[in-house]
Amino acid sequence: MKLASAPGGSQGPLAPYEAILEHAELELELAGQGEVESLIALAARWEELAAALPERPPAAAAALIERARLLHERSRIELLRLRDALLSQLATTARARRTAEGYAGQLPRRPRLDRNA
Repeated sequence: MKLASAPGGSQGPLAPYEAILEHAELELELAGQGEVESLIALAARWEELAAALPERPPAAAAALIERARLLHERSRIELLRLRDALLSQLATTARARRTAEGYAGQLPRRPRLDRNA
């Protein structure tokens, strides 16, 4: 994972904003792939990048900030979709389990084996 603020990246006043944008792109890619554990591992890096931003961004950073914001929102939507898919799978599994238990209750009882024989 090479970010723009890494050594060798751009060093101008927009470098921290380019790093945020690149990080947001990576987050969206991981969210789209369902790589939740990798996203969790990136959280500290996001905080680090955000903390490095100046209090007042330069006007030239506006487009980078807006693009990063939109990518971040898309990542949030991808994660919501993933959550909904997981909840749907859990509901289907629970329904299948209840159905199986219902059918199991209707099976005739089989005699137990005599373990003393």
